[in-house]
Amino acid sequence: MKIGILGGTFDPIHNGHLAVAEEVRSRLNLDEILFIPTGQPWRKADSSILPAEHRVEMVRLAIADQPYYQLSLIELDRGGPSYTLDTLTELLSRLGEGDEVFFVVGWDSLNDLPNWKAPERIIQLCRLVGVPRPGYSLPDLESLDIKVSGLSERVILLDRPEVDISASEIRERVARGLSIDRLVPEPVERYIREHRLYST
Repeated sequence: MKIGILGGTFDPIHNGHLAVAEEVRSRLNLDEILFIPTGQPWRKADSSILPAEHRVEMVRLAIADQPYYQLSLIELDRGGPSYTLDTLTELLSRLGEGDEVFFVVGWDSLNDLPNWKAPERIIQLCRLVGVPRPGYSLPDLESLDIKVSGLSERVILLDRPEVDISASEIRERVARGLSIDRLVPEPVERYIREHRLYST
């Protein structure tokens, strides 16, 4: 199987996440996409995020009618800081011998990869799929290769979709009482409203 991984805080999951997942799945002919909500993101240790139960339920609602999408609680079940290396290692131990993993990252995160935990090991475990992020230029793979040897051979750079939706924008709009219609799936919008998330 060819499996895509889309990780994130999903605070909240939005239509941009879904657009990226579908573009990657169709372009690379993947069998499924795993949505993996982060437990305690080590790069966001100082920021406040919603409790996992809400973030998980919003992902569940957003992908409920998509047969190629699956929810994985691998990071939440493990607990502690969430490192990509640990997630990939554990995930691969559960998969079949011939399964191939494609880890989806934004261009901004790809540029930051040399600062991740054991990036050389990460690129041995998976292929990286770089997707555009507004305000970020195409990563310079030659420069990244100098910092992480062999990285350019393990990266697939996509030129779309260019998604101009951010979770922080959605949280801000909710707090201001503005509509988030067409920014998140309808069931997610309903869940946010019913549970009064982001309202204060």
